[in-house]
Amino acid sequence: MAPLSMALQAAQYTYQKQLLTWSILLIALVGVCVCARPNPVGQTSRQATDTLGKDKPYSSDKQLIAKGQSLFQTNCSACHNFRQKGIGPNLAGVTTAVTPTWLRAFVRNAPEQISRGDARAVRLFEEYKQYMPAFPALSDPDLEAILAFVHTNQKQRLPEAKNENLGAAIDDPVPAKIAKSGLRLRIEDVLTAPATAQAKPLARINKMLVLPGQPDRVFIEDLRGKLYELIADSLRTVMDLAKERPNFIHTPGLATGFGSYAFHPDFYRNGLFYTTHTEKAGTAPTDFAYADSIKVTLQWVITEWKITDPTSAVFTGTGRELFRVNMVSPIHGVQEITFNPLARPRSPDYGLLYIGVGDGGATENGYPFLCHDKSHVWGSVMRIDPKGTNSRNGRYGIPATNPYAKDKPTTVKEIYCRGFRNPNRICWTPNGNMLITDIGQARMEEINIGIAGADYGWPEREGTYLMNSRGNMGKVYALPANDKSAHYVYPVAQYDHDEGNAISGGFVYTGTATPQLQGKYIFGDVVNGRIFYVESNALTLGRQAVVQEIELEHAGKPTTFQELSDSKKTDLRMGMGLHGDLFLYTKSDGKMYRVAAVRANP
Repeated sequence: MAPLSMALQAAQYTYQKQLLTWSILLIALVGVCVCARPNPVGQTSRQATDTLGKDKPYSSDKQLIAKGQSLFQTNCSACHNFRQKGIGPNLAGVTTAVTPTWLRAFVRNAPEQISRGDARAVRLFEEYKQYMPAFPALSDPDLEAILAFVHTNQKQRLPEAKNENLGAAIDDPVPAKIAKSGLRLRIEDVLTAPATAQAKPLARINKMLVLPGQPDRVFIEDLRGKLYELIADSLRTVMDLAKERPNFIHTPGLATGFGSYAFHPDFYRNGLFYTTHTEKAGTAPTDFAYADSIKVTLQWVITEWKITDPTSAVFTGTGRELFRVNMVSPIHGVQEITFNPLARPRSPDYGLLYIGVGDGGATENGYPFLCHDKSHVWGSVMRIDPKGTNSRNGRYGIPATNPYAKDKPTTVKEIYCRGFRNPNRICWTPNGNMLITDIGQARMEEINIGIAGADYGWPEREGTYLMNSRGNMGKVYALPANDKSAHYVYPVAQYDHDEGNAISGGFVYTGTATPQLQGKYIFGDVVNGRIFYVESNALTLGRQAVVQEIELEHAGKPTTFQELSDSKKTDLRMGMGLHGDLFLYTKSDGKMYRVAAVRANP
């Protein structure tokens, strides 16, 4: 497994195209002018674009539309569809809301229009909390193809129907604001990860993990394929998944690529190591599929590696595929695999691999049934025995202690618990609770206690609220009077999108360097980079733990991760290092920080 130098120019081109498409499609909804000054009151988008010349209609050429569909699926579908609001806006109606001339012109410098203060542009920016950069280098044929395809999908907007029995939508699910804790983290620079692209995010550093041994070792992976070992304050490449698996891809999608990894608890004796990664649709037969009439955007692959020398500075060995899963879209994949670190030899949970499988965007793309019951794997946390053989493909085992191990034949017996949109992080508290963070749709972010056989409600619930998965998923409603009959398990802590957009799961602090954090579950928000905590002993089923915010200090001054990364989307992640040290890092710039101290705000 020799290191592989990344194809930086190709990565830059792919990423720029993705961000550029964001610029076109996200900002296209605002309906503002591209003139040098704000729209006069009452001026329409068409009036504002008259100075740009006569509108050229969208092409109806079938070959061009097919090209646009391919470009859209590769570069846009991670954030947009034509049915629901997702990471970005619902695009149904875009080409009828503004003129073709406006759409073509605006993409050349979208941030400039926002900076000029157009009210609608600013309002949309504040909702999605990130700028779309200008990309004047987009080819005209690609732009025409994308817009032609988008224009063919303008009739898919969901009507405001099927909501009549749900009551009034709740505009502010959690009215109380997250309070400041009075604590401030003093963070210090550690390193900047090697750039694996020339445009943001520069380094997609993701999961940090301590491998216990003599001595303990600390690892962190980059979604573009690299596994690093953190030695002192530098990174050394241990493995390059992109070289080991020629079909490896890290685009499209915001979390595709080298998704997660885990060491078998007996790693230093058996050399077993596990990874997840993405490949193109149809690369190989899948173990978890759905009807041929539903598109497949990519496949997630779970691999077991047999490392020849577990103590080696560079991992070499062989890998075998455990299984692969088809996904409707590039979002919400297999972003977490882990072993229970509290399980001891000969205990029922020892050596069993937990696998978080997201819904793959099935719900917001119109297929909620794919993640609505235990006959489908999407939206679940699986538990398997990698050393067993009683699965359908014979490559791994289904533990007899799994809650559905003896269920009817149509049940996915690997499921441990289910009802999640994106179970992207799993950890255990010192008192034995399994915590699962779930990234929400349009309203709520969740922390859940994992319980065997439990159903957490997605896509019928978001947080502690009712959601209409067949109507407008951007709204939530009060729980029905007969809610107990559904037997859903609800989060033990949550926050709404007044506070952030996507939860960045963490862990319970057990280190000694900062005793003020002892017993606190530390987590944050991926987009705005705010740091939160809840007391781990307050995480109890049936009630909501109080979420508090911890502020930041760097180089002697109060700051935020948006300021430090110079980005509205920080891509915040966190990890635990040696001796329980707390690390915080931002994918937007690849910078890693260590918490040096905690003090009370002055």
